[in-house]
Amino acid sequence: MKRKIGFEAERQENGGSGVRPVSENTTAGPRKSLVQVYFPARGMNLAYYNDRFDLHVGDIVFVDGKLEGLRGQVTDVEYSFKIRLSDYKRVIAMADTHISGELHMAGSYLAAFDPGTIPYEKVITWFKAPDREDDVYVSGSGGRGFRLEDLSGMKAGAAMEDRGHAYFMENRVVYLCLDGGCGRGIVEGTSAYELEFDYGSGEIKNLTCGCYCVYPCKHGVAAMLQLRETLKLLEEKYGFDWNQGGYAAVISQSTFHDFVMEGKTTGSLVFR
Repeated sequence: MKRKIGFEAERQENGGSGVRPVSENTTAGPRKSLVQVYFPARGMNLAYYNDRFDLHVGDIVFVDGKLEGLRGQVTDVEYSFKIRLSDYKRVIAMADTHISGELHMAGSYLAAFDPGTIPYEKVITWFKAPDREDDVYVSGSGGRGFRLEDLSGMKAGAAMEDRGHAYFMENRVVYLCLDGGCGRGIVEGTSAYELEFDYGSGEIKNLTCGCYCVYPCKHGVAAMLQLRETLKLLEEKYGFDWNQGGYAAVISQSTFHDFVMEGKTTGSLVFR
């Protein structure tokens, strides 16, 4: 049976998990606060100054300083305080985990065919802080490709193939999106790695990964294995034909639960 979920989550009044997009800050500006942030990767709970966001307990944030780049979760918010600003680092970004739209069951993933439901630009904020203004990226387009049904064309090497297959089996490919001929992905390793590629007529071209390897990497292998499986499933279950173009995105159910549903006390799910 085809199953789809209509989902909309809203934050609880005194807590939540960061369900408000950054763009919802009022013109008057957020209230200044001193927040406690827990970093699971380090097992540390530290205080930070915040004057950019309307933060609540449960929100996912990123900070500057020594823990820059690590994902943290707000555990306490204090509005009555007096500090010496030079003694505190700041909250520099907040994840946008507000989801509203229709999601379809797709194995261990949830699929969306509406670009506004789980867009890449939203999901990546769950894993990474925005690039700094002085970050500069350059890329080239070699045009070398391989068939999706035959990943030996990647020429990843036996070791990378084995490690990539292990990542695939461990569901480390947390997100994939195809929009026209352009693809994006997120694979979790020691950090979250962003992938980009072109896809058309069963062929992958210009596959790049944020691990910046100059050779095919395990993240790319895992993403291609998942893409192949996902496209087959979407075609069988929902008649999605990529040869006709269009849009499709999938997110792992565990990722969706951890970021969108964990700690929520309001919102709704509709099963059909």
